[in-house]
Amino acid sequence: MKKIVRGPAVVLLLAFLAVAQVQAGPLKDWLQERRLDKADRVIGREQSALQQRIPDNLQVLRDLPYGEAPAQTLDVYLPERPVQAPLVVMVHGGAWRTGDKGTLSTVYNKMQRWVPAGMVLVSVNYRLLPEAGPEEQVQDVARALAWVQSQARDWGADPDNLVLMGHSAGAHLVSTLTADPGMAMAMGATAWLGTVSLDTAVLDVEALMNRRHLALYDDAFGDDPALWRRMSPTHLLDADSLPLLAVCSTRRKDNPCEQARVYVERATSLQVRAQSLPLPLTHKAINADLGEPGEYTKAVEAFMASLSPAMADRLNALD
Repeated sequence: MKKIVRGPAVVLLLAFLAVAQVQAGPLKDWLQERRLDKADRVIGREQSALQQRIPDNLQVLRDLPYGEAPAQTLDVYLPERPVQAPLVVMVHGGAWRTGDKGTLSTVYNKMQRWVPAGMVLVSVNYRLLPEAGPEEQVQDVARALAWVQSQARDWGADPDNLVLMGHSAGAHLVSTLTADPGMAMAMGATAWLGTVSLDTAVLDVEALMNRRHLALYDDAFGDDPALWRRMSPTHLLDADSLPLLAVCSTRRKDNPCEQARVYVERATSLQVRAQSLPLPLTHKAINADLGEPGEYTKAVEAFMASLSPAMADRLNALD
């Protein structure tokens, strides 16, 4: 029999693979902790940067509770003299595990653009993994929406002129409520004008989970096909679904624009208004750049303005 000779590098590699196979759980936990630590540092820097850039003439109501859990809070950004102000309710992303309502990329350009125009911007936190999974997070967003609608007139805002918006995981949550607004009604909300979904790859959770995907989706949705369908906006669509604009990045490997296309086709077949907006922007830029002057912001505002005359009055006055 021919003797197999292994060099030092091969031996080290085999040893590493053996250890990794035995300690896959601890290794995965360690890597995830490192990623979360990095995310927390980024969030902290963005929070600090946002606070330094808020204009003096803009009022901010911080950390208003809409539920009993510490994470169930929201911030409200008000113009100087709000009168029947339309509302934008923003839900941050972060792989259902991290993120914050007070980050620069979530708030700044949107605040700079819309609040001086006489609109109210609300930024929402919700419980995160592992405390709460996507089903509970959808309930948190619904509860926050209902609470905002109940308080809006006290802020000089109009609860009947409200657009829901979310990025990444937040886009999934708001899209789920938009496809099945009954989830929000069960929490006391009333119908809103429509929704802007900023680059989610899980308009169809089931389709994504049945092909090669990132581990973060396993963390969020596990291995239960029934949960995948319950959390898939495309499968939840029916004649009572609300209007949705699905902004998607053409640069992502998980192809959110294909999911947006399928969603729009199914919505259209049900006579529900939906449209997609494919963009050659990164996942982060789709969130952070919204509100900067340019064609992207104008396209989103055109959708928002089409939802009500009151929304159009404020947005059409912008450059």
